[in-house]
Formats: sequence, C-alpha cells, structure tokens
Amino acid sequence: MKVALAILLNAALAVLFWRWLRVQLRVPRLGRWVLPALGLKLLAWVAACWKPSSDAIHMQQFSSTMTRQLWERPGAWLQAMLGNEFHYSKKLYLIYHGYSNTFFTAKILSVLNLASYSNNWGNGLYLSLFCFVAGWLLVRTVAQVFPQTPPGAALIGFLAWPMVVYWTAGITKESLVVASAAGLVAMLLRWLYGSKPVSVFGIVMVLLLAALQFKMRYFFAALLFAALGGLVLMRLLELLGVTRRWVLVGALAATIGAGAWIGGEVSLVFRTNRITLQLLRNYNQLTRESEGKPRIVFAEFRPTTESALRNAPQAAWEALSRPWFWEGGALYKVAGLENLVLLAVLAVAVVATLRGRPGRLPFAVVVALLFYCVALAVLLGLSTPNLGTLNRYRAALLPFVLWLALQNDYAAQVLRRLGM
Repeated sequence: MKVALAILLNAALAVLFWRWLRVQLRVPRLGRWVLPALGLKLLAWVAACWKPSSDAIHMQQFSSTMTRQLWERPGAWLQAMLGNEFHYSKKLYLIYHGYSNTFFTAKILSVLNLASYSNNWGNGLYLSLFCFVAGWLLVRTVAQVFPQTPPGAALIGFLAWPMVVYWTAGITKESLVVASAAGLVAMLLRWLYGSKPVSVFGIVMVLLLAALQFKMRYFFAALLFAALGGLVLMRLLELLGVTRRWVLVGALAATIGAGAWIGGEVSLVFRTNRITLQLLRNYNQLTRESEGKPRIVFAEFRPTTESALRNAPQAAWEALSRPWFWEGGALYKVAGLENLVLLAVLAVAVVATLRGRPGRLPFAVVVALLFYCVALAVLLGLSTPNLGTLNRYRAALLPFVLWLALQNDYAAQVLRRLGM
C-alpha cells in the first residue's frame, strides 16, 4: 500500500512538472534559461543532500516518525499537525512551549514522505523544485508585466546567484521562505500591474503562500506584508491619478505604521520593546556561540529602539558585505568573494541612480521592495552576528536586493547582450 501510493504520487508529480516544463521552454527570450537554471538547482540539491545539515537530518528523522504515526493512528497525527505537541509513545514525544518553525517544517515533510517514502533525497528534491517553480513564476511575471525592464535581473537574483541557489536546495527552511515570498510577490504583481483577473483560486493561493511565509519566518513575513500592503495602496493611488512621489512614499509609511500598530495590538511579540529585547537575546546568544570566529560586533547594543536605530546602518552594511574574502575558512572565503561581486553590483546601481539612470521598474515597486530589503538587512544584522548563520538567512534577502540592483540602465544593457 505504501509503495503503491508513493509510486502513484511520484508519477503524478513527474507528469505535472514535465507538462509545466514543456510550456516554460517555449517562453520567448526566457525559455532558453529554464534548463540551465534547473541544472544549477539540481546540482545544489545533490550537494545539499549528499552532506545534509544537522537541522535537515533532525527534521527528516522527526518527520519520518510523524509519517509512521499517520499510517498507524491518523487521528493522533492530525492532532499533532494542528498543535505544538507530538506524542508517539511514552518514550518518544516532543512538546514545544511556543511556536517552532522546525516542527512546522517537519509537519510538511511528514506529508511529503508519502511520496518520497521517507527519503531525504526525495524530500530535498520536492522542496528544491518548489522553490525553483516559485522563483520562475516571479521571473515570468516580471517579464510579462514589466516588459521594459530586464527579466534577467530577477532571474539572476532568484535562480542563478550561487548562495541563493545553494541555501534554497535540499531540506532547508530557506527553500520554503524564498518560494513563498517569490510566489506571493508574483501573484500580487499580476493583479496590480498585469491583466490577470482576481480569481478564487488566486486568492486561495495567496493566502496559502502568506500563511507559509508567516509560519516559516514571522518577522520576515511582517516586513514583507508591510511592503506589499504599501505597494497595494500606492498602486491604488496611482490608478486614481496620484503621481506625486512624496504622496506615494507617505502612503507606504502610513501602511507600515498602521501595520506596526496593529501587529503590536494583536500580539505582544510585535511590540517594539519585545522586538528589541529579542534582537538583543539573539545577538548575545549567537555572539557566545561564535567566540573566536569572525562575527558582527557592535560597540554598544541595548534593548531599546534608540540603540537599535543607532546600530541599524552598521547592521545593514555588514549584513550585505560580511564575510570579507580574507575571513574564516574556505566557505567564508567563497562567500566573501561573492560579496565583492555583490558590492560591485550595488556600487554600479548607486552610480546609475545618481546619474538619473535607475531603470524602468515602477517607482512604487522600487520603494516597496527597497523598504523590505533595508529593513530585513537591519533585522538580520542586528540579530545574527554569526556570519555562517547570517549567510544562510540572507538567502531570503539577496534575491530582492539583486532584482533591484540590476534594474539600472548599465546593468540592463549587459543583461540584454547576454540575452537576458
């Protein structure tokens, strides 16, 4: 029964993916890049599953036990899926006092195990392809709704940048974070700037992607939701004839402020004093764990809004620039060399903007995504001094940074010469 179900599910998924892939191969201009991008993702999947992280091993083992419970006692499995406790036997149980995205990921894997037969290579492939398809959906959407912009910008950011591809392959939380963010942005852009009508199916997909984003990284989700909420309001104002940029920026600021107030009223977790305290706790814990290693160090960091704002510029800068290529071991040096390329791309973008050639991406989209990138960079820099952990968490940030940074006319000219 289990083997038959696994064969049936894999056959169905393979047919769906093959039909989807055949359509993408025929997309003008972009179709030629589908297979190379897919090849990169599959190479990263092999690397990730060949030597899985301790987190991946833990989640896979945990999910396998949950799947056994699904076959033996479906009611108990459903209870675990809806709660924060897992009870398999008197000696095998877990109780989470609060929310755990590790437990949530294991819940997803427990369902995927029905197709993968509880194999980490199979589950890693499913998550890798999910992230790939979501990223490609955003790339295609950008090409459709903003034909005057280089589609290669989003393509490089979401499907070709080495560290993004690597950290979103295999059994990783980042694969779900980036996939849900990319899919959510793509759906909203189609509605706001494209000709795709709002449908029941689309609404359900947006709600599912938003829920997945929130479940995986709720602070990341809060920033993304604020940015997208501001984008919706700015687009509505544009459709009403409002063109003054200061009014649009004010609308974004009002949306962010309203969102912050509502979040603080709904949950104490989103109140400013709680956020700064949690940032300091994370910073202190990871600093202790990073003793003797390259890390982000602030001259003074206190659990206050003033201290967080004072350290914000350094946090954002080091979140984007560290590690340097001379720091740490081999992986640090590889990440450092990649960071040099990133800084060069950002420098070109700044020069192009100062010269009045920032590109043709709509102002509202740029402002909304720029807020998300800067805010997330500050959040990561303040809370994640460990450069290894920071490099992994940045997988959610870098695609959007690169998408924006490669919009300028200089970068667009190079991308067009490359057929992107």
